[in-house]
Amino acid sequence: MLTSIAAIVGGFFLLVLGADRFVTGAAAMARNVGVAPLIIGLTIVGIGTSAPEMMVSAIAAWEGNPGLAIGNAIGSNITNIALVMGVTALVAPLAVHSDVLRRELPLLLVIMLATLALMLDGELSRLDGTALGVGMLLLIVRIVQLGIKTRADPMGGEFAAEIPRTMKTTAAFFWLLLGLAVLLGSSKILVWGAVNIASMLGVGDEVIGLSIVAIGTSLPELAASLMSALKNEHDIAVGNVIGSNMFNLLGVMAMPGLIAPGVFAPEILVRDFPVMIGLTVAFFVMAAGYGSAGGGRISRIEGAVLVAVFTGYMVFLYYSP
Repeated sequence: MLTSIAAIVGGFFLLVLGADRFVTGAAAMARNVGVAPLIIGLTIVGIGTSAPEMMVSAIAAWEGNPGLAIGNAIGSNITNIALVMGVTALVAPLAVHSDVLRRELPLLLVIMLATLALMLDGELSRLDGTALGVGMLLLIVRIVQLGIKTRADPMGGEFAAEIPRTMKTTAAFFWLLLGLAVLLGSSKILVWGAVNIASMLGVGDEVIGLSIVAIGTSLPELAASLMSALKNEHDIAVGNVIGSNMFNLLGVMAMPGLIAPGVFAPEILVRDFPVMIGLTVAFFVMAAGYGSAGGGRISRIEGAVLVAVFTGYMVFLYYSP
């Protein structure tokens, strides 16, 4: 048990480190070849913060634990909204001014419902995984097009301040490769520890994926959102969660479908998906701010409510059969 716990803790630490180095290297390389900061932020940073989930889910599915992979995808979305946004709003209430984000929130809901439709038969097939993977590619193309059309969006200036300006391309490429290597190694360590814990506790892999693994793989989003909020870059803080959740549903959920297709625990649909949808709708109402000229706002009270909901959900998971 102690060895497995140490593997999980060490895996989480290395995941955060690997994701940070990956994002830094990829963003610097993109900037060096002239890619606009807004496009870098919406694509590379969004994918980078979801890289731990993608790598963990791919390794879990490859090693015969698709339940952990599916639980990680859904649990990370729940954690991103309820815990990451809740804690961030408690530290610094968030004001959302970006038109890009207000347009992306409805798309997040559409992607969530489309993913639900694919899973209603109780099986995540290879065809479902392919559809989700294609959706991931289409999302990236759409985001790039959106970034080109809306260069004056206030979020672009926030991203420009965060992307390394002086890093040479060779150094950026080194950090990119190192980050990927660390992500791969730490994912294998984390999955090994998580599967051992699930076996010792007598619970399904998906429960560990929904709880322990989801919290750990969401640490990059928590760190990024907190730092952005403290720097008064509120749109980036919210954008990290929106982008990460879309990539989780498409890119992360595609992994078990493509690598280890099959049926999954019915509780995913009747217990966990409704929680994710409900939190996303609440997040939509808070952050979009439709009807308000100044945009949306997530207050400390709303942040406290989100954290309370997350705590309640974790307790509910613990006591579920």
